[in-house]
Amino acid sequence: MSLDSFKPAFAAAFPKCVAGYHMLNTAPIKEGVWEEINTQIFSATGCAVTSTASGGHASGADIVCALGSLSNKSVQYADAAGSRFEISSYRLTTVCSDAKPGDPAAIIAEIKRRDNFDYYSIIARNKAGTAYDWYLIPKSVAALDAGAYTWEPMLGSRGANAGKQVGWRTNTIDGCSMTITFSMSSQLWIKCGSLDAFKPYVVASAPVPVCKKMTYIELAELLAAKTS
Repeated sequence: MSLDSFKPAFAAAFPKCVAGYHMLNTAPIKEGVWEEINTQIFSATGCAVTSTASGGHASGADIVCALGSLSNKSVQYADAAGSRFEISSYRLTTVCSDAKPGDPAAIIAEIKRRDNFDYYSIIARNKAGTAYDWYLIPKSVAALDAGAYTWEPMLGSRGANAGKQVGWRTNTIDGCSMTITFSMSSQLWIKCGSLDAFKPYVVASAPVPVCKKMTYIELAELLAAKTS
């Protein structure tokens, strides 16, 4: 089945999962929690899940479901308007570092070798912590394709690193660019300075409910009372 066939069900289930999570928790939905919630949404809407990473940190796919393979990401919008965010990705120390800067061809090849998924599944929370958007973005879009960019050395501007290569950076495509900083374990960052190209891929949005929080003890006691 196609993504469009699941969208209405996803749009209905996502707010329920957000509400259920925040009835118990004040911390934002991110990382491993997002993988679990995403899995629950798929299972509840008939989008069969065949495997999950279960919170593991290996590169690539976190969930395999009827839509294909997904890499789960959680981000916070960088501004109040929700117009930009950044996605952290692979650590690329095997192909570029302070000791061995590497070259664009090897970097792109390594990124593509690890790209064993079909979609980015991104939950983005607003700066106020009062709402979320869920993006399902095909990995094939140009702004997410490392091979579509022109890569150039990133040079330090101060101190001992002045004039020294400290990483790699790219040009801009559809408001997005990529960077690798050696001092940050050569981690790849996708900097989405404009989300216009990604807006069509928002499949659901949800507010954080304003309600009394239940404790885990209260929930256990409630369930025990219903089953007794």
